[in-house]
Amino acid sequence: MVLTSLLLSSVTLALGASAAPAASSEGPCDIYASGNTPCVAAHSTTRALYSSYGGALYQVIRSSDNATLNVPVLSTGGIANSGAQDSFCSGTSCYIKEIFDQSGKGNNLVRATIGNFKGPGPNGEDILADATKAPIYLNGKKVYGVYSTPGTGYRADNTNGVATGNDPEGLYAVFDGTRYNNGCCFDYGNAETSAHDTGDGHMEAVYFGTNTNWGSGAGNGPWIMADLENGLFSGYNPKQNTNDPTVTSRFITGYVKGNSSNQWALRGGDSTQSTVSTYYSGARPDGYYPMHKEGALILGIGGDNSVGAEGTFYEGVVTTGYPSDDTESAVQANIAAAKYSA
Repeated sequence: MVLTSLLLSSVTLALGASAAPAASSEGPCDIYASGNTPCVAAHSTTRALYSSYGGALYQVIRSSDNATLNVPVLSTGGIANSGAQDSFCSGTSCYIKEIFDQSGKGNNLVRATIGNFKGPGPNGEDILADATKAPIYLNGKKVYGVYSTPGTGYRADNTNGVATGNDPEGLYAVFDGTRYNNGCCFDYGNAETSAHDTGDGHMEAVYFGTNTNWGSGAGNGPWIMADLENGLFSGYNPKQNTNDPTVTSRFITGYVKGNSSNQWALRGGDSTQSTVSTYYSGARPDGYYPMHKEGALILGIGGDNSVGAEGTFYEGVVTTGYPSDDTESAVQANIAAAKYSA
């Protein structure tokens, strides 16, 4: 009996050593769904945002021959298979061509084209992020973020299910808290479908950086703010909200949500910790109710394709409906459990 037990233990250890990392029992979008505010877009180059998601997270393109690779998860509900990217990109450079929407609604992010502002790419398009410039770790396993430099931008103009007009929505994004500038605008969220500035209240996106052209938080920044078009807001007062702190953590989660009533909120926290702080919750700034959201999605740029910002993005979602603080706290705990580290 002792020998049998030892043999069984040896087999178990051997199998465990070669198995893929265990997935969480739920993802952020499972939590939002439980709160009756399901995801309508879910983007990440680091991990699955649903426990049931087993497809590709993003696509890279190789400079040497323009071949492409869809980078999958290691296991259903798990992290990105960075080894597949490393093998494919060995000896050449690779760029992130597309970030797939895990929600099933097809709201994939692709290279942004010319808007009010031209990008530095061909015919005024934006450029693609270097796929290897932002290596980090989830629970000790290497994955890659989206390393955005000025001129890098992604968007989806023809979306499915994303809030328009004054419809309620919530969103969050996980960023590198040490990469930013004062350019406009490193955003993730809801924007104009035309890539042109169509007026106040036509956007609702998470912003991260030190731009002070419209408003700011406490200290010298960087800050999490909301890009609502023609303004970066940290609260009701368009100039400053001293309750919006300067970010000091390596990984930062920013939350923005807006209700169909005259109510919106700005929240945030260290992505390695379970705590979410509320920086503002209350009425919208003057002239921003009702909202006029258009339902496009952007990453790394402003809604009008302003291309002056830099930063690094790891994951983010957009929901339908106004998430509760409790739901967002559960999402933050899930992000902390993923164990982001540099």
